[in-house]
Amino acid sequence: MSHAYFRTQPNSHAGGEELVPLPWSGSGWGEGHMRGLAVSGALARATELTVAALGRPELLPARWTLDMFRPARMQPCVASVTVVRESKRLCLVDAVLSQDDHPVARASALFLSPSESPAGAVWSGGAQPEPPPSDTPMAADQDRLYYSEGIGWGDPALAQHSGRKQVWHRAVPVVEGEQITPFQFAAGVADVMNVVSNLGANGLEFINPDVTLALVRLPRSMELGFAATDRVERDGISVGSAVVFDREGVFGTATVCGLANAQRAVDLQAFWTNGNQPRAPR
Repeated sequence: MSHAYFRTQPNSHAGGEELVPLPWSGSGWGEGHMRGLAVSGALARATELTVAALGRPELLPARWTLDMFRPARMQPCVASVTVVRESKRLCLVDAVLSQDDHPVARASALFLSPSESPAGAVWSGGAQPEPPPSDTPMAADQDRLYYSEGIGWGDPALAQHSGRKQVWHRAVPVVEGEQITPFQFAAGVADVMNVVSNLGANGLEFINPDVTLALVRLPRSMELGFAATDRVERDGISVGSAVVFDREGVFGTATVCGLANAQRAVDLQAFWTNGNQPRAPR
């Protein structure tokens, strides 16, 4: 795909590189805001590069937690990474995204060393969502499809209802000219959990300050989906969960917290009928 979230340039202030957001990083929550997928992707890229530098190719990412505690703006940002703990069986890494020397988001990644599974049988969940048919139409500048019961996969405007949601996503490169990795893809797109959990009849009325992704493997290709499994809400706070799947089956779970933001709700129906480009409005 020709679009990406960032391009890189030298950081004249502190050395190293900084990430300059491209238009695809823009969010529907407000002009000048950066979408969470770009924030998560930037931190995942920095985290993965750090683990690769340790020379531990056997480690697999098992858990990714993102906290977005300040609005990220459409301006240059810098990712910094700290290895909290490295041992024979795990590596725990923290990452921070900063703008103008102020942190706007942080992430924690747990990498584990795989081994042989024990022989004892253990219960496993039964959710087995179906991905969209491989020939489902998708525009060149469209990155996701929505599933609506009774309608199927397709037009995002038809997904604005109170029913349970599924979203199918394809990869968007984090940095222009770089090949996105499976981990960067999964960790970045995890922010779409807010849509999976909180898109309702009046649009998207909740904003998510976090998301957590847990994986037993990486996606097999550059497309994956989230299917909602549960949601609870009270006093303007919501918690949602989903399974993560690709064309080979379920390979993880995701959870997200939401804060009521009805005064700045994103109306998907209005967005799609006003001649906007066919991408997600956040």
